[in-house]
This record gives sequence, C-alpha cells and structure tokens, in this order.
Amino acid sequence: MNSRRLPSETRRIFPAAKAPSQQPSRILVVDVTSPSWANTCSVLSEALENVLCLACGLAGPCHVPLLSLYMVQPQQECLLPFTQVKENFARIQACLSELRSLPAEGCFPQGGNGVVQAVQDGLQQFKQYSRHTAAGGSTNSSVEIVILTSQPSREMVKQLEKKLQDIDLVSLRRIQVIEVLKRDFLEPEDVEQCVLAEEPSSDMAILGMDIEVQTVEDNVISLEMLFKTWLHDQGTEREQLHLLLPSGGFSHAAAPRNTLMCLKCDLQERLLDPALLSGPADGPGRAADPSSPGHVAAWPSTVLHKLRVLKALKSEGVCESVLYGLPFIIKPTSCWQLDWDELETNQHSFHALCHSLLKRKWMLLARREPQNTGPNWNVVVHPYYVIVPSDSATLLVKAVATRELLLPSAFPALLAEHPDRVQGPIESALNNLEVEVAYNPLHLKSNLYKYLKSSLYKPPHRQQPQPREHRPERHQPRQPQSRAKAAVAPLLMAPSPLQAFRPAAARRGSCEGSLLPKE
Repeated sequence: MNSRRLPSETRRIFPAAKAPSQQPSRILVVDVTSPSWANTCSVLSEALENVLCLACGLAGPCHVPLLSLYMVQPQQECLLPFTQVKENFARIQACLSELRSLPAEGCFPQGGNGVVQAVQDGLQQFKQYSRHTAAGGSTNSSVEIVILTSQPSREMVKQLEKKLQDIDLVSLRRIQVIEVLKRDFLEPEDVEQCVLAEEPSSDMAILGMDIEVQTVEDNVISLEMLFKTWLHDQGTEREQLHLLLPSGGFSHAAAPRNTLMCLKCDLQERLLDPALLSGPADGPGRAADPSSPGHVAAWPSTVLHKLRVLKALKSEGVCESVLYGLPFIIKPTSCWQLDWDELETNQHSFHALCHSLLKRKWMLLARREPQNTGPNWNVVVHPYYVIVPSDSATLLVKAVATRELLLPSAFPALLAEHPDRVQGPIESALNNLEVEVAYNPLHLKSNLYKYLKSSLYKPPHRQQPQPREHRPERHQPRQPQSRAKAAVAPLLMAPSPLQAFRPAAARRGSCEGSLLPKE
C-alpha cells in the first residue's frame, strides 16, 4: 500500500482531548459502483470484520470508539449510524451482512456526487452526536473519514475540495481517499502508484487539513492492514517519549558532561498483546498495570516516558535470552505543539542516531527515569531497556533483565563431535524441512479471528421450559409468562485456545515492505 499526503498551507490544530480515549471516531464511505464490486465486497467485509473483532475483544480502552458506515450506489445511504464499537459486535455483523447482500457489479451507474454527499451527511451526523453526548459529560472531539473507491483519486480530491468549502470542518481531523486496485492494474513497486493533484490548491488551504491519497491492493490482507492502522494511537497532542543522550559537540569540551541532549519521540506498538485477548471479550480482561516497574505503555499516550541512555553495547554481545516483553517502535514525534523548525531538527537528529548506530553495530542501554520524584524514603525501581537500530528510520526498544530477575543457568557446553548413528538421522530430518529466507507472520494463522467472532457472538434470548413442579394445573387457565422473567439460555463456550506467550526476541529487520505472501 502506497500513500502520499497532500499538505495544506495552514496547520490544523485540535484541542487536547479530555476524554480517556484520544482516538478519533471513524466514518467509512464505501463506493459500491466499482466494476469489480463483487470481489471487493467479499474481501472488504472479511477484512473489516476481522479488525473490528480485534477492537471489540481487546481489554482496556477502546481503540475504535465510534464507527459509522455509508455506502454509495450512486446515492449515499447510511448502513450504520455512529455506534460504539465495543459491546456492539452483533450490530456490526448485521451491517456487514447487509453490505454483502448488495447486488454485484454492473447494477449501479458510476459518477454522481454520492461520495461527497455521504461525507457531508457523516459530518452533520457526527456534529449532532457530539452535541448530544457532550450534554452527558462525554467528549469525542474529532473524526476521520475513510473513502474506499475504485474511481481515480485525482477526481475524488477535486470533488471534495469543491464541495467542502462551506462546510464546518472544525471536528474533521483527516480524510483518506483509498483507491482499491486489482492486482492486474497494479504497476511495479518502484513506480509511483498514487494519484494526486499537481499542486496544493487554494481550496486545500481553505480546508486547513490534509487529504491523504493511497492505493491498496484488492485483497483481504492489504485491506486488513489498512484498517489495523485504526488500532494505533492517533493522539498527537504531545510526544510520548524523551530519549536522553549525553550532550555532544564538535569537541569533547563543547558541553559539560552532565548536560543531556533530548530527542522527542513517539511510541508505537508492533504487536497486539495476546494476554489482552486471552479471556472472554465481555470479561474484565487483564490489562497491563501502568504502575508496574517494567511497564511502558504506548497506548493510550497519557504518560511521558523518559529513557536515559547509559552506555553503548556491541550488537553481538547481547544475549537474546535476557530480553523480555513486547517490543515497541520508537520514531520521531509528530506532535503538533512543536514548531516546524524544532520538528525538523528533531527528525534529522533521530535519523542521524539511527545511521550512526547501524554504522557502529551498536545497541543502546537505557534506564527509565521515574515519573515523579517522591520523598527520600520511597524506593524507586529502575527498569532497563535495550534500544536496537534498524535500516528504517525507527528504533526498537525491549526490556532487558537485571540482576534481581536473572535465574541461574549452568548449561553444559556443546559437544564438538557426535556419533554418526545419531548425526545422520538428524541431518536427514533437517534436510526434509522447507527453508524460508525470512519469517513472514502473514503466512501463519492461529484461528484467532474465528475464536473472537464466536466468543463475541451473543445468541438471541430464548425462553427456557418451566420445571414440571412449577407448571400450572390443567384445570387452571394458563397465565402468560412475562418475557422479562424468561431465563437466558446459557452460552456454551469452548476453552480459549489462546495462551499468553512471549516469543523469543529476534533481531529486527525491515520486513514491513515484504510481508504480503507471493502468489
């Protein structure tokens, strides 16, 4: 999936969210006038259902608080008004079933302003919903719109620029125009695949926002990865991490030894925590404890973390058995509160750090600084982390064991030679294995989606038969039973196949660009 952003001359500023969740609401507009809608419908519905079952099943704050779905055929129709995603998976499934039941290609003429009308109606609906919920003390101040279409992105952007000039866009954070392409129509990877206007027009400056144009392949995995971006933290009100390095200059005497250089960064989850999905979706769940000494929360971004770099480590000198926990990605911050010069300087400094660490084949050992300095009698536990470079403009951070956590390990040395009667069968077994150049997680499925969908499914209430001793006598008239007193049929659930696991830490490579399975 390729993307290209059309920047505006003015920067959009949003107030800091007061609600526990800083995630924006989502409006998904699906253009069903595509000539290949039959295939797009099936892959789109499956991808959307997969991601939303994750959002419903994750313990803790909701990653997708509100969702609304429109279809355009060519007139717009709202299939799902703004709905809280959690606890409403059955309603979402009913909406997707309605989407799947739409006629195949060739039934709807292309063209018209249905997409623009859906955007306008969605913004008006969000404005009314926000006004209603604000009276109850709940605030959700921003919304993002995703438009899925097979029409040329250039024409779609022009229509949006023209029609949205007089619309109140205070709550609109971003518009994404996603052009869904068949594999046959995709150009080589080295060719620019996105369509955008030649220059940012004055209309775009009036909008005061970004319209992001992307192309995505017409398959489940590509669309699934597109929707999974909703699970990332979308808050840009403040940076999430300060990476503190010893201040340096062109000479060793340029700065005092105790001064620090601060790189302002954001944290991003690389994986979903399996422990947050291991229990029933409507149960309490086992959310991570922010007060835990070794915990670094990348979502939601309510705490500013500070990692102070203590020393450098040779990459080959770090044993992977002492690394633990889920990895997090460190990247330069995109906080809107910083001015452009500071953002640019911070980004260049971050890239220079990544380049130098790769060149030297170093890792960094860092200690997390305490959030608040309490009384002297309070004992502060200092967790430590290893920061690993990669060939992308990001760093990987993982917790590293300290003396208190380490258990004794006296393992025998590996024998230099083995009997042929043992070595032969082992070599033969290994020769029969298929060898992959690199591990691709998209090639493996654990049936997690099926499990979550079955556990989130809530069957309709059924009236249980009364026991014989409570049945009325034959000569007495039967009294109608109140539905409110009818017992709910028990939901038989199989034990969870999921187990919380901690995979062995592996050296991080640049696999984001080559994850799609080859056909």
